[in-house]
Amino acid sequence: MASEKAKALAAQQKAERRAEKLRKKNSDDPRDWGRVRQIVEAYKRTSEIDPQLKWWTVAAVAAPIVICLAVGFWLQPWWLWLITGVMLALVLVLWVLTWRVKKANFKRYEGQAGSAEVAFQLLNKRKWSYELGIAATRQMDVVHRLIGRAGIVLVGEGNPARTRALLATETKKHEQVAYGVAVTTILVGRDQGQVPLDALQKHIEKLPNALQPHQLTEVKQRLRALDAMRPKIPVPRGPMPTMKGVNRAMRGR
Repeated sequence: MASEKAKALAAQQKAERRAEKLRKKNSDDPRDWGRVRQIVEAYKRTSEIDPQLKWWTVAAVAAPIVICLAVGFWLQPWWLWLITGVMLALVLVLWVLTWRVKKANFKRYEGQAGSAEVAFQLLNKRKWSYELGIAATRQMDVVHRLIGRAGIVLVGEGNPARTRALLATETKKHEQVAYGVAVTTILVGRDQGQVPLDALQKHIEKLPNALQPHQLTEVKQRLRALDAMRPKIPVPRGPMPTMKGVNRAMRGR
């Protein structure tokens, strides 16, 4: 009797494993994919926007192998240098793919509402936190907020004239609540006085420190009262699925 129950339980567990494996195989969620599929999907999606990706990939594979073979025929044994070249090629391909995925995502989402999140997701999560769409106009000009050692950073996207006015209004509100904490404003775009989307991450990271770690908690608490007085703005989310997949594949799961 006990053996029959054990066999039934084993069969059930085996069926559940098969079902889970099939679900992951047919899933569109990058979290369910294996490392190889994450990299393949990232390559496919990026190549749709970046036709040069294939040539960069070929160069990343060929260059280290050719160089190592040339050194191997000179120093011997050549097969050991060939293995070294293959290993270097794998590392270089992943680096090239990550680099081109970044560029492709900036190109794909530039000019869209919420595109600043592409840059925000690349920031150090321990140093920065962000809120999307804390304010917006009817034309979907939006202001996002970051909080870090540099203080409060307000990032605007949209029509320059309307967004500057919105940034000015939000700056006054935040200065009243934050009691002297530095408030920096950034307007995303490619005109004079604006910061391009692909340079936004580095621009934010270069801002000088203005707060101590213990002050960050106090500032966040003050801003909760300001946020409670207004509704959330529905800003498009999830701009970087391919980048997350590549990062997960390179780190391991």
